[in-house]
Amino acid sequence: QVQLVESGGGLVQAGGSLRLSCVASGSWFSVNAMGWYRQGPGEQRDLVAQITSDGIIQYADSAKGRFTISRDSAENTVYLQMDSLKPEDTAVYYCDALVQFTKFRFDTRQYWGQGTQVTVSP
Repeated sequence: QVQLVESGGGLVQAGGSLRLSCVASGSWFSVNAMGWYRQGPGEQRDLVAQITSDGIIQYADSAKGRFTISRDSAENTVYLQMDSLKPEDTAVYYCDALVQFTKFRFDTRQYWGQGTQVTVSP
């Protein structure tokens, strides 16, 4: 069983910063990627940033230049540093992990955290 636990959300004024953390626990062959998605009210869940085990990073256009994703592979933890926050960043932020259970690449599943609320006031 794989579990992801997020922390670090909260209420912040526009222009402020927050740092989200997500710790993965369980048993696996490898964690191939970890990332952050967000979902606003009535909206779909969209990718914010992702980092692979090889260190390849991808950002949504809305996150470029303001958000920074990092990963501590030894601690199975991914972070999202969010600076210059805007009211439109308000959403529930979800951590995800692509977990591989055997040496076979196809034996990979995606897991989600419970989500953490980020609210940015004007």
